[in-house]
Amino acid sequence: MYAQLFMFKTAPGKRSETEKLAEACAPLKAMNGFIRATYFGDYDNNEYGSLYIWETKEDMEAALKDIGPGMQEATNAIVIEPPFRHLYEVYEPR
Repeated sequence: MYAQLFMFKTAPGKRSETEKLAEACAPLKAMNGFIRATYFGDYDNNEYGSLYIWETKEDMEAALKDIGPGMQEATNAIVIEPPFRHLYEVYEPR
């Protein structure tokens, strides 16, 4: 499995915009290899993030290629510093 961690910081008062971004990710559920998404935030410090889990690296890369530019554009409209995105291979103990 593979994971994508995406973190960003906004100006104060942007919580509803970040929640709309999460809602806009609903089409991910229909994409090949999608397992789950978790959205989280530190509302006092205006820091938000998401963690997406995919079956394969190829599934994750295909999704990023397909919807990544639109999500990046939407995120850029509310961030106050460059977002952090990193991809990881997931290890689950037996």
